[in-house]
Amino acid sequence: MITLLHHGAMSERVIGHIEGVASGAVFRRRTDVRRAHLHGDTQRGISRLKDADGSYVADAIVLNGGYEDDCDDWVQVKYTGASPDKDKAPDNKRLLRSQSWEYRDNAALKLSFERKYPVRIIRGPEGDERYSLPDEYRYDGLYRIAEIRTAISISPAPDGSPIHICQFELERLPQPEQELTAAERDIASVLMQQQELSEGDGDVPGQGQPEWTDAEKFPGVRTTSIQRIVRDAAAVRRVKDLYEHECQMCGLRLVGPDEKPYSEGAHIKPLGKPHNGPDVERNILCLCPNCHVALDIGAVVIDEDWSIVVRAGLFGENVRAKLNRHKRHRVHEEYVRYHRDWWQQKGGPSGL
Repeated sequence: MITLLHHGAMSERVIGHIEGVASGAVFRRRTDVRRAHLHGDTQRGISRLKDADGSYVADAIVLNGGYEDDCDDWVQVKYTGASPDKDKAPDNKRLLRSQSWEYRDNAALKLSFERKYPVRIIRGPEGDERYSLPDEYRYDGLYRIAEIRTAISISPAPDGSPIHICQFELERLPQPEQELTAAERDIASVLMQQQELSEGDGDVPGQGQPEWTDAEKFPGVRTTSIQRIVRDAAAVRRVKDLYEHECQMCGLRLVGPDEKPYSEGAHIKPLGKPHNGPDVERNILCLCPNCHVALDIGAVVIDEDWSIVVRAGLFGENVRAKLNRHKRHRVHEEYVRYHRDWWQQKGGPSGL
């Protein structure tokens, strides 16, 4: 992981990971994002800072609406470069004239591509509804700039001529490369030792696990599992807090002898390949362990009207007729449909 210190007035800003800020951290305003040193500006989409040789490179971008040519698919992002205000249409979605690679922000992002620097991505409330929070900003980790090109915009100029845009293709770094903070590394070291002792007793990670899986429940790749255990992703914590650990499917609220409640964050569309689901609130359910397993093996699916469809016999708790949804938890239909279609194509529930 590349981490270059900026030796200017704001020494806390770097290329790459910001110490103490985990992927999934949420901020109320752009000024809060700037104070956390994730982005150097409260208005611009592209953040710049000086590299060691004095030239400007880009260290972060904000996805918050943007141009009509932008496309956000979580793992892959197609991002349109910047333009002066005078070159934008009143709706700020279209351009009136072509962009330039010489424009300061585009030049900085282009140089980061050439130097193979990762950039931080922050998603705002006006971004893609599948990922964005209603009224907050969220840091979503590090992305590499995979490709740059000059492309033709969807809409022409007012005179009908084509508009050339500076287009960037970004790819999210794999979860093991989303760097841990110092405190997390200390905890991860202890967990790694415990896992190695467990493996020494004959356990073989990754064997006999369900095909439909997420790293929080069925750790496979060691680095990923350690990271997920350490973080219990910020998005998962927020969803659990909304429901006060009550299962959205059956209503069960588990409480231990220490009077602390227990629930699990279930990703509807799992993280990692081949699913590549996002680690965002709209893709997470607060479930009890039994319902989490039932979801993971396809014993239950969620229908279009949010009714819970039982596809195999369930023993123990009865599920609700419909999924409980808090007014501040906007589960996205796309992830529910993906899960339902996957298991319909697979036939019977896994292992049955």
